Amino acid sequence: MKVLHINSNYLYTTLHEKLIESLSESSITNNVYMPNHGGIKFVIPPKDYVYHPVCFNKSDRYFYNYKQKKIFNNINKIFDTSSYDLIHSHTLFTDGYIAYNLYKKYGVPYIVAVRNTDVNSFFKKRILLRKKGLEILNNAAKIIFISKAYQDIVFDNYVPIVYKKNLLEKSIIIPNGIDSFWLKKQSAPREQNSTTALNLIFAGRIDKNKNIRTTIKACELLINKGLDISFTVVGRIEDSNEFNYFSRYNFVRYLPQQPKEKLIDLYKSNDIFVMPSKTETFGLVYAEAMSQGLPVIYTKGEGFDGQFEDGFIGYRVDWFNAMEIADRILDIMKNYNELSENCIKSCVKYDWDLIVEKYKNIYEYSGKSEV
Repeated sequence: MKVLHINSNYLYTTLHEKLIESLSESSITNNVYMPNHGGIKFVIPPKDYVYHPVCFNKSDRYFYNYKQKKIFNNINKIFDTSSYDLIHSHTLFTDGYIAYNLYKKYGVPYIVAVRNTDVNSFFKKRILLRKKGLEILNNAAKIIFISKAYQDIVFDNYVPIVYKKNLLEKSIIIPNGIDSFWLKKQSAPREQNSTTALNLIFAGRIDKNKNIRTTIKACELLINKGLDISFTVVGRIEDSNEFNYFSRYNFVRYLPQQPKEKLIDLYKSNDIFVMPSKTETFGLVYAEAMSQGLPVIYTKGEGFDGQFEDGFIGYRVDWFNAMEIADRILDIMKNYNELSENCIKSCVKYDWDLIVEKYKNIYEYSGKSEV
């Protein structure tokens, strides 16, 4: 089976490479098309199956139809789309509209994923494009949501009643997977031995979206309750103002971005992972921290929400509510050992091998020919 992946972010993150590599180990031939404007440094080196032409300008991003036309003309010069059995578009608006137009021209079915930018940027802010989004969804063979939270937002706010039944029937929730490193080095369930000393940790980009300021406020509330709080912040500084804000607190320890071999030791020396991001497509770091027995604090209504019942591996919170974050941290302490054990048992959900099997089944169901 031949699958054409349209993924505008492929080389900017390590996330998608594992999926393609695992699919390629089966009988699936994969080609990746990643249109770009040439202004962002790649995170991973291109492979021979990845086509990454510079085919639009940075300013074209503000003119959706014009940019899409440029990309469509370019992809038709590179690929014989009719030779593929399926198109996998990895975002709804940016990649999905290209897949939809290829489907109209060549009759090749496509599946589409709905991610953070589709929900929080396109559907929410670009009102005139909502009709296009629904058109792409209606013509897709399958719709993949990374989390139930985003599925609920889309269906509750942007899908008319007349379309809901059909779209729900072809929707499926598939989370992202984590590097096998974390699953191979799973920790034993943790035990909370102190009722007053607590070590919190965050790992990710240092920017406004990660909302470290509100976590700091929650820490202050806990300190005022008599707890001995340590908060370790790990990550690359994207916003110096955010770094300057938290660096003045003596209970905060900052470390630059760490390789996974060192990050795992940091997780093992802390108690709870806290990241109440304002928006988050999924948040692989939650699952990575879970693999080391750390209960997690995550954002209500964002990518990780809905993966588990609230209170099973941690708690969902409103990102702006420091008091709620502090209260949920206290709730974790009350039942720490059980939550830690739940984390260890549940992180197998993010095994790429299991996730790839789900995708293979979708491809077989949706494509022109069987896998």
